[in-house]
Amino acid sequence: MDSVSFNQFRDGFQDCVDRVIDQHSPLKVRSDSGSDFVVISAEDWEQLQETLYVLQNSDLMQQIVRSFKTHHAATGYQPSTEEIDEILSL
Repeated sequence: MDSVSFNQFRDGFQDCVDRVIDQHSPLKVRSDSGSDFVVISAEDWEQLQETLYVLQNSDLMQQIVRSFKTHHAATGYQPSTEEIDEILSL
């Protein structure tokens, strides 16, 4: 994670925000008082929240583990050719 001083952040605010959004990389802003903060794009924040939700939901995690096992054992659901064509036409 890149880091800048508060003064650098203030002086280059638009460039810093554009970089965070375009590169999907959070930016740590250091303050003289030691109260640092992180700037992150809304899209990245929402994705992190979704990931945390899934990781904290034991039912979803168990479903993912079962799906992973059946996928590797090739015993999971096999869509028909028509279903695959419908999915790929989206």
